[in-house]
Amino acid sequence: MRTVLALALTLGTASPALAAGGGMSLTNTNLVVALGFLLFVGILLFVKVPSLLGKQLDNRADGIQKELDEARALREEAQTVLADYERKQQEVQAQADSIVASAREDAARAAEEAKAELEKSIARRLAAAEEQIDSAEASAVKEVRDQAITIAVAAADQVIAKQMTAAEANKLIDAAIADVDAKLH
Repeated sequence: MRTVLALALTLGTASPALAAGGGMSLTNTNLVVALGFLLFVGILLFVKVPSLLGKQLDNRADGIQKELDEARALREEAQTVLADYERKQQEVQAQADSIVASAREDAARAAEEAKAELEKSIARRLAAAEEQIDSAEASAVKEVRDQAITIAVAAADQVIAKQMTAAEANKLIDAAIADVDAKLH
């Protein structure tokens, strides 16, 4: 490194000084500027500024690379999570569709059952109404018969009362008593 510095000083100082024509004196501004520049470059090299700058640039590049790697990892993780959520959303949608289809089937089945139950109820009510009608008809027929019997008995009583004498009535009463006595003993 010293040899490079010495060579740079020699070449750098000789050329501008000769070109200015003033020789090698400190009054020559070109010489002073060249010496200052070379001294500055020499100090930078002595302090190892280029290697420090290189290390800092390398560190910065490593930091950027780490950030890029982290960003890639985060992106891949986000894509994995997104794919997982999309898969779960599809599963949930499939479950929802299944639930809706099941509900529709249940509703149709319940409607059919309700219809069948309604038909049974209507049939029971019709049967009960027919029974009531039959009962009312039988009651009316019985009532008419009872009325007819009552009227017939009353008419027979009047006819018998007009045609029968007291002796014949006593004979009928005695015959009825004997008949009842024979049946009871």
